[in-house]
Amino acid sequence: MSEKPIEGNGKAFLVLLLPISFLIIFLVATWRILLAVIVLVIGFKVWQEYQWQQWTVRVNPIFHQLVRENQGRLTPMDLAIKGNFPGTTAKRYLDGKASEFGASIVNSEEAGQSYYFITASILGNILDSSEPVKELPAQPVTKTARSLLAPPTPLEEEAETESLPQPTHEEAKRSLEKQLVFGSLIQSELAKRLNVYSSTVYKRRNDPEFPEWSRSKDPDGIAWSYSEKTKEFFPVEEEEQGKS
Repeated sequence: MSEKPIEGNGKAFLVLLLPISFLIIFLVATWRILLAVIVLVIGFKVWQEYQWQQWTVRVNPIFHQLVRENQGRLTPMDLAIKGNFPGTTAKRYLDGKASEFGASIVNSEEAGQSYYFITASILGNILDSSEPVKELPAQPVTKTARSLLAPPTPLEEEAETESLPQPTHEEAKRSLEKQLVFGSLIQSELAKRLNVYSSTVYKRRNDPEFPEWSRSKDPDGIAWSYSEKTKEFFPVEEEEQGKS
């Protein structure tokens, strides 16, 4: 009775032993070839990674330029058109940059996949643009019909908004020398120099008469112009000297 189970177990062991034996024989006979194949595959992967790193170094200037021009928002199509390479390559590059810099990825039906890279200057412009106008103190009610019913005129509203303490000429000159280290001022710095609110500069910056208006507010009589590209303000006199 006990001989049949033992015989069955022996046959099962032989069935498993034969494939294992053939596998061992195959590995012993071909291990050099297998090792060479593995080394070639690893070497090819390393070479591909090296080529990719060299390619990204050449594309980085294009990427930085697009981030500045588009205020941090990029799509794979933008990069592919600018760099003249396939969209799949552009997407792989942007995925790597998004992981490196912690960028936000937004998917939309209209624009597709967009990558948002926030720099310090872009964040500063966003904060300056979203700065709320400070509330003005309540004016005493008079008995005249105009004060009760008619809203204040734009000139009166601007005069009330900009009634700030005037800095001395020496303080403004020292401040300008410190601020113009990079040749320009941001919105909040120019507003402080002109002694107005930052929101006032934001509303007037694209006005054709902005240089003359800023000249009338500047303690040194300097006219300022706004650059849409850099989102900064430059003295008009310095720009003219640079062109000449």
